[in-house]
Amino acid sequence: MSSPNHTVVTEFILMGLTDDPVLERILFGVFLVIYIITLAGNLCMIMLIRTNSHLHTPMYFFLSHLSFVDICYSTNVTPNMLYDFLSDQKTISYAGCFTQCLLFIALVITEFYILASMALDRYVAICSPLHYSTRMSKNICISLVIVPYTFGFLNGLSQTLLTFHLSFCSLEINHFYCADPPLIMLACSDIYIKKMAMFIVAGFTLSSSLFIILLSYLFIIRAILRIHSAGGRYKAFSTCGSHLTTVTVFYGTLFCMYVRPPSEKSVEESKIFAIFYTFLSPMLNPLIYSLRNKDVIRALQQMIMGNIFHKTAA
Repeated sequence: MSSPNHTVVTEFILMGLTDDPVLERILFGVFLVIYIITLAGNLCMIMLIRTNSHLHTPMYFFLSHLSFVDICYSTNVTPNMLYDFLSDQKTISYAGCFTQCLLFIALVITEFYILASMALDRYVAICSPLHYSTRMSKNICISLVIVPYTFGFLNGLSQTLLTFHLSFCSLEINHFYCADPPLIMLACSDIYIKKMAMFIVAGFTLSSSLFIILLSYLFIIRAILRIHSAGGRYKAFSTCGSHLTTVTVFYGTLFCMYVRPPSEKSVEESKIFAIFYTFLSPMLNPLIYSLRNKDVIRALQQMIMGNIFHKTAA
């Protein structure tokens, strides 16, 4: 970055969603409420799963990690974004941008494969119920979450190092967080290797995790169709409804954002898609899994009644 055309980067400017001061105040309130609901919902889900013995099953083990990833995911972006809404200096340090970019990629990839692990769990539960306890043992479940975390972090680190190895001619990121596509748009140096690496990693993680999910559901659907009673088919498929909803929202928006070359138009459109998977998906996941799940509703009722009884007795 010693060339006269290059800028020595110590911080970046996040252009955000709008430069209208009035709209910024409104958006601050909206995203603050969304963030509070996200934290409350996911923390409540984790607490319910950890404290209720009826929820100590592989499905809820994976769900607790999904909630944890969603908390980290939202917290990685939201606090800085809320600060920027109220600040005149909408900057983020070089180190802060590096960290945000790394965590974002790592957590996205981790969530891909946790959703894939949840699909495998449903496959075993429905297609091999008699062998469920052995095929989804504690060690296997732990492995199915350690691998996504490790793979996500290593890919996040490698992609972020490639991005920040570039020379930047501008400091204005046309986004509300440090994302790969808008950062690439700022580069003066050759971005061919970075673009190819991004497409390969994004394509592989999207396709491989989605392949696991689709293949699992093909076997699940085949098994469900063999069930003679309509009630049995509905009960079997209802355990997959929440997972399918989450997969559709999460994968759909990320496909739209990452599987295409970065351009001014695509970066502008990506802001809209990013709102869905950065804010709405982490907020909706605990609601989707609680409203459609009798076990979670029962555990929540028991926790509320237990607290009320405890306060009354005290």
